[in-house]
Amino acid sequence: MKNQINVLGYTGNNSQFVVKTLNANLRFNQNEKYPELEGPNPYEYILAGFAGCINALGQEVAAEQGITLRSLQIEITGSMETPDAGSRKVRPGFKNIEITLKPATTAPLGALQAWMKEVQFRSPVYDTLVNNTPVHLSLYKEYTYNYN
Repeated sequence: MKNQINVLGYTGNNSQFVVKTLNANLRFNQNEKYPELEGPNPYEYILAGFAGCINALGQEVAAEQGITLRSLQIEITGSMETPDAGSRKVRPGFKNIEITLKPATTAPLGALQAWMKEVQFRSPVYDTLVNNTPVHLSLYKEYTYNYN
């Protein structure tokens, strides 16, 4: 089944980047004019989305496999270097991402290992991060016409 997901991002007059999704408006970074509107940075959103995907799939796969999860804690740490402006010597993305899953359950270790492997296999976020996903970037310049 092929699904298409679309989001729209924009910067308003308060210079805060906002992304409209199907169900929410996500605010990025700091907002000096309105601190109450501050949000996570884009890297935190990537890791939060990864954790959310693991949680949703973890719950689904556990139910399918007959594992009762009382709770699930997911800790994700991404390591990255921030390159100097104009530098092409350092890759600007995550160097590695470490994930720790802490399910509260009575399931045996072998069942949990099979559960984790299935969650990993079915995660579209995991697949996107570890495989080369083609990205096509387009630019549209907004023109202002002067009729004088």
